[in-house]
This record gives sequence, C-alpha cells and structure tokens, in this order.
Amino acid sequence: MIFRLGIENNNDDRSIAWALEHPGCFAYGKDSEEAQRNFLEAAREYAAWIARHDESWLDDEIDVIVEQTFDVYFIHPTFERGERGEDTYMVESFFLYDWKPLKPHEVERALRLLAWSRADLLSLVADLSTEKLAETYPTERWAIDGILKHIGGAEWWYQERIGYPFPTNEADVPSGPFERLQVVRDHFNSLLPPLVGIHKVVGLEGEIWSPRKVLRRALWHERDHTEHIRKLL
Repeated sequence: MIFRLGIENNNDDRSIAWALEHPGCFAYGKDSEEAQRNFLEAAREYAAWIARHDESWLDDEIDVIVEQTFDVYFIHPTFERGERGEDTYMVESFFLYDWKPLKPHEVERALRLLAWSRADLLSLVADLSTEKLAETYPTERWAIDGILKHIGGAEWWYQERIGYPFPTNEADVPSGPFERLQVVRDHFNSLLPPLVGIHKVVGLEGEIWSPRKVLRRALWHERDHTEHIRKLL
C-alpha cells in the first residue's frame, strides 16, 4: 500500500505528515524527516483501526511517497505576511490533492470513518461524571467538556469555511458539548453526499479551502483530540 503524503511544516513548531488519500491518518514530528518516520507507525495503527471495524481497505505493506510540502506562514488582516503574533492569522496547508472533487466511494468511506471516530470519542467520555468532565488541568487550556465543545465548534467552523455551516450563525451553535457535537455532525453527514463531484475551492481570510480539505481537517481534529483526552485520563 502506497501512502502519498503532504508534509506541513512549521505548524505550532512541528511538522505534520498527512496521508492525502486517507483522511484521519497523520503523524507529527519536530521536522519533516521525523514526521515521515513517525508516519510509518501511524499508518499501521490507522490500518489496524480500520481492520477492527471489519474493513480491509489497506494491506500490510506500507510505502511512502512525499507528493508535496507546504510551509505554514502568517498574515496580517491586510494580507501581508508577518511574524506570529496576536494580530496575525496562521495559513495552514492546502495541497494540490485538496483541489480534487470528492468521489462517491470517498464520501461513503468518510462517513464510516466519521462514525467510528465519533464512537471512539463518545465511548471514551461516556462514563465520566459531570465533575470529571469539568475538572481542570494545570497545563491545559480546557477541561474535557471544553475540549468536546471545541471539537464541535471547530467542525462547525470548517463547514463555514466552504459556506455550508449549520446553524448559520456561530452564536446559535448549541453551547452544551454533547448537543453541539451531535447537531454539527448531523449537518456534516448530510452535507458530504451532495458535495460529490463538486468543484468548489474557496479563499477565505487568506487561506484556501475545499470540501476535501475540510474533510481532512475534521477527521484529523477529532482523532487528535480523542487521543488528547485519552492522555488526560
């Protein structure tokens, strides 16, 4: 199995190796080389995750090809490049592969991946008390319920990037973490099938977005924070 990678450098002082054809499969490293090395184990874990759901999309042999590298940069509201700071926005990766419209089989698989990822997240927190969900950690920005709200809010924000948010206004997104997760995900699931074959690329606030990039980022974000919560627990 060949994994075609997009390498994103300088994202919060690290590199990310993205499996372009397999949303939800990624690895971090302090630089591009380390991210590629770490990706081999990440790909094996991803394949095992899929296999646990009685699917066989991936074989045991793993080969890696780096298709493109993207260096994160920062821009001011005037769209001039600048250094990282309170008045700048981080422009994250957009790969040539992200331009491609989604295919029917990719959306079918994506809906299964999203369902498995959400099941993993919810099973992890299902038995936590209200007090445990609200417990704070000295080095963390959020308690676990805050992380859950962040996951739902980010997924809403991703959909907003390509013009399909629900609710339309962010202020109307449910505040409860579990309701927020459900409402936003239900809309995302309904959004994906009509995007099959749609050539849609949007420039917003200096960054380029597409349905494929939104899917890549949404699956990454939820799986990443699921492991984040697992480590906290």
